[in-house]
Amino acid sequence: MVERLRPKKGGFMRFFGCGWFIKEYLLGNGPYGAPPINAAVGAPQAEIFYQYKSALMRATALNDATKEEERRARKENRPINPENIESLAERYLARLPYKTIACKYHSFVVYFSTLQRLGWVEFTGREEPSAFQDNYPDGNSRRYFRLTLKGKLAPDSAWANPHAALYGRN
Repeated sequence: MVERLRPKKGGFMRFFGCGWFIKEYLLGNGPYGAPPINAAVGAPQAEIFYQYKSALMRATALNDATKEEERRARKENRPINPENIESLAERYLARLPYKTIACKYHSFVVYFSTLQRLGWVEFTGREEPSAFQDNYPDGNSRRYFRLTLKGKLAPDSAWANPHAALYGRN
């Protein structure tokens, strides 16, 4: 029997998946250091994207700092110092380029539209002007989205691959 190669939770080279993060963020849980939100009000798509990328950057910096401190402690034959991990993580986070982590915004918008088609997220009716509209009044405003009951009840396996859930694939 052939066993297919599958990524662990979070996908290949990710600490957590985009779908899982969106669900937890819109539930108001504030995953991986993201600020908690009011689940009834929701959040704009651009804000969700920014918090997702920021959380991945923090997780990446912390992972790299932990590996480096473990390597140094092993080399110097001393116990691991959590303070060193924190200072290294801050230094790594400051040097980590924003664009190298996770998806691009357009890919996120396409992914988010899949969640809308599944009925897992919905527009709350709240809109506010965006900074883009200061120079281009016809630009898109910030639209707030929240999780639906259907989205809350969807299994984690479906959130891990919403395209498969939408098109009925395994």
